[in-house]
Amino acid sequence: MALLGAALAVLAVAPADAQSAPPDDGYLFNDSHFHLTNYVQVGTDISDYLDIMGDKVERSTLFGIPLQQTWSYGNSGDYAPTYYLQSDAPLYYYSFTDAWIAHEYLSLPPEQRARLDPMITGFNPADMYAADHIRRVLQTYPGVFSGIGEFSIHKEFVSSKVAGETASLTNPALDRILDLAGEAGLLVILHNDINIPFGPLDQEPLYLRQAKDVLRRHPNTTIIWAHTGLGRIVRPTQASGSAYHVVERSEAHSALLAEMLADPTLSHVYFDISWDEVAKYAVDNPDSIRSTAALFNRFPDRFLFGTDNVAPRDQAAQLRVYHLWDPVFAQLTPETSYAIRRGNYVRLFDNARTRVRAWEAANVQR
Repeated sequence: MALLGAALAVLAVAPADAQSAPPDDGYLFNDSHFHLTNYVQVGTDISDYLDIMGDKVERSTLFGIPLQQTWSYGNSGDYAPTYYLQSDAPLYYYSFTDAWIAHEYLSLPPEQRARLDPMITGFNPADMYAADHIRRVLQTYPGVFSGIGEFSIHKEFVSSKVAGETASLTNPALDRILDLAGEAGLLVILHNDINIPFGPLDQEPLYLRQAKDVLRRHPNTTIIWAHTGLGRIVRPTQASGSAYHVVERSEAHSALLAEMLADPTLSHVYFDISWDEVAKYAVDNPDSIRSTAALFNRFPDRFLFGTDNVAPRDQAAQLRVYHLWDPVFAQLTPETSYAIRRGNYVRLFDNARTRVRAWEAANVQR
């Protein structure tokens, strides 16, 4: 019990000052993680997406999926897969996604563009030329993009399907990408599983140390770690050799995140809580709800809500992931709830807009 108490004490710290909650204007959230198109580059019409946002989603990121699922007749015959789990055929990087997102964004009137933050995703993070692609997109479409991502390094089921070299946290190509992002002010949304699929749950997550090393090498780059490192089968894990190894996994993951968030060398790192597969861990039981809410209340300025929806059909589909979090949101202070649902998005993406536009003014010939 002494170890359990020590572990929970990691979270039982008075919350930091949060942003003030505004008057209720009806908006529920800003979406920090949204895919307009799917794994075969088909998606929601952008005007329809503005209608889906309606009076519930004030602002949203806008990106496609950088990977295209191959339709291999030898693998699936006449069946055309639209998702990476529907075929054994490989995935490949689809760079045209950035031009398509820019085209769709620029088709809107200025007042609607103001609600969206397009992101660059169509690059291979194992390619030393990836940073050149990002720079070229900024030069071709000035005034459009706010950041890069979501792009993936280690991702369950996906990494092994990607044609060519597998992305790695130790590849200097990733450092070139993050260096450019810091220089240009691009906000980064990075997907990297904290552990291997079905990894051991009684030791430090296998990718955690490498991930911290990468993050620390880029203190001038604002990075959002997507899904807090979790996935469909990459579960919350317990770290050996620490006081919280006896705690339930959800509480252990909260304590692990708390250690990172309290680390001054990682003050430029944020976490999004997107994806229904992540929500399932947080709302699994009363203890997981309590520990997650305690973490959020302690670090209200370091988390962003996102749906991770892919080409939703209607507003109900867009709001479904949001409502999965209702049990956690109910235990947050009003200030923390607003910061995570809306305020942190505005702060980070407005800053990125300002910095990227300044970089473009200095580096793009018109």
